[in-house]
Amino acid sequence: MTVGGAVGLVGAGVAGGTAAGGVVGGGGGVVGGGAVVRGAGTFAGGVAQEHNAAARSAIRNRGSRRMQEEPDLMTDRLVESSGVATQALAPGALYVVATPIGNLADLTVRAWWVLSHVDAIAAEDTRVTRHLLERYHVSLAPARLIAAHEHNERSAAERVLAMLREGLRVALVSDAGTPAISDPGAHIVRAVSAAGLRVIPVPGPSSLAAALSVAGFTHGPALFVGFLPNAARERSSCLQTIAASAAATVLFEAPHRLASTAGALAAVLAPARGVLVARELTKKFETIDNVAAGELVNYVAANEPRGEYVLIVEPAPAEQPAVELDAAARRWLNALADALPPARAAAIAAQATGLARDVLYRELMRGRTADNDESASNP
Repeated sequence: MTVGGAVGLVGAGVAGGTAAGGVVGGGGGVVGGGAVVRGAGTFAGGVAQEHNAAARSAIRNRGSRRMQEEPDLMTDRLVESSGVATQALAPGALYVVATPIGNLADLTVRAWWVLSHVDAIAAEDTRVTRHLLERYHVSLAPARLIAAHEHNERSAAERVLAMLREGLRVALVSDAGTPAISDPGAHIVRAVSAAGLRVIPVPGPSSLAAALSVAGFTHGPALFVGFLPNAARERSSCLQTIAASAAATVLFEAPHRLASTAGALAAVLAPARGVLVARELTKKFETIDNVAAGELVNYVAANEPRGEYVLIVEPAPAEQPAVELDAAARRWLNALADALPPARAAAIAAQATGLARDVLYRELMRGRTADNDESASNP
């Protein structure tokens, strides 16, 4: 890899103790006519202070002064400590690059370096990616920023393949987070792999990992569902799987569908089952709350939906011994279950019989599981 001139990061502090740095280039690094890093700009903590124009200006000024005082920016602490400048970028390879999910300061040094040196970038939304590149002072010719979204992914894959076969380096990015995880990109990745070309992950920000890290589940598997299916039958089947799962289940949801999803989860989960609700992760108005399934609908109603959501349903409790219900309690439960969702049926039956709601819910779900097993063995 040939790098023209010096490229580096200038570490600088921001008022109030926020760590920051400037992405600058003394001449800019160029690979195969690709991206160039030049000028001074924010790199780390300073990006998070988007509302603080004075802080941003101070960072830029400090970066400019250091450029004049220290021509050899390759010795900058971040670049030198990370060793990123010594890592050659393989020609003819697709780099799957994770980008910030909200806080621009979360871009990794390696991701910045790759985006600065590839020959082209395939992006879910070129406008979003252009904004990211501008913030990090990475310039890329318009023709080298390729739209690759759900409506054109097949044709974009052909264009990417053609570039890779010429020995060019291409980065794949989504609007936020890691491409191909509930986002476009999987078809391009498959096409490149099928062609026998290299696919190289550049890990980084992930709402999935971020939410799981604060959920507090000490052990056990995690099941990633992403967005619930739209079709009624597939949606119902998925919800039943979540209700019975011994794994923590991770869902993504958009604000306009949150109320519907909350109602659907409340209908199939035991009322005491926990649901972590993470909103606007890494952003200014980030909220992370643990809510009982029985209170989920009220919680959503009391908190106006905004931004993207990650929901984590805690694992189903270990199987409890069966409880003997008397004939009257069984009749109440079965009659209500014919007309109402399981959680609601158990709640009303509890009021009528004096038995615990969770006990009745477990018995109802155990009965349904037995019925399903019997149907499956007698097609």
